[in-house]
Amino acid sequence: MTTIQSPHDPEKLRDLAVAVAAEAGEFAAKGQEGITVLDTKSSPTDVVTEMDRATEDLIRDRLLAARPRDAVLGEEGGGVEGSSGVRWVVDPIDGTVNYLYGSPDWGVAVGAEVDGVIVAAAVHIPAHGRMFEAVLGGGSRLDGRVLRAPEAVPLDRALVATGFGYLPERRLQQAKVLTGVIPHIRDIRRVGSAAVDITGLATGRYNAYYERGLHLWDWAAPGLIASEAGLRVGGPQAGPPSNDLVIVARSGLYEDLEALLAPLGADTDG
Repeated sequence: MTTIQSPHDPEKLRDLAVAVAAEAGEFAAKGQEGITVLDTKSSPTDVVTEMDRATEDLIRDRLLAARPRDAVLGEEGGGVEGSSGVRWVVDPIDGTVNYLYGSPDWGVAVGAEVDGVIVAAAVHIPAHGRMFEAVLGGGSRLDGRVLRAPEAVPLDRALVATGFGYLPERRLQQAKVLTGVIPHIRDIRRVGSAAVDITGLATGRYNAYYERGLHLWDWAAPGLIASEAGLRVGGPQAGPPSNDLVIVARSGLYEDLEALLAPLGADTDG
């Protein structure tokens, strides 16, 4: 188990993350009805709404009001430099397309990073009324209850969650990978939010998850929650999670899924 020697109290960082994620989730939920596309990012299907930006502004303002020397990395607004040694990694609305279409599967993710390691996290999923939280080395909780992921199942009985990118060429490769995965597993699920998927593994909603093209803000907070619940969180070739590939599962199943994905080119665009 990793121990971070730091003057910053991870439990206090966790408490702040929870408070800010809760407020941000309520704020975004109130603004969901009637929301429209404000802009696009990597492609015409990669949307951002006015509430993405407004929610990130709220999160940044609350974090810096409490800890003005911290840095903040947000999906929509870029970065704010800091001098404290703490950087907050924020996804204001993970699952923006779901949010835009009125789906309940979206969440607010807030993680605190010290020396390149996420040490505290909160993921709030307002429509489901769920607050996930974790401290590095201190376990995960769901709505205040200790959270432990179910034990691994064999690959052929695994319900596997995944996601797809927004660039057409990446989607085509991901579809090819999927045709190689499906014959070896129980079934596949595609929800549209990494925060919902990865935290869902800790509750038994799925058995495993993989996706190419995620960014740090997509996996930082939910990844800590998953790992502290007993799941392995990694990337290609036994490395850490990265933009190339994120894999999450209980040990045993993780290695089997990793071995299945490797020859299929799940970490490439073809």
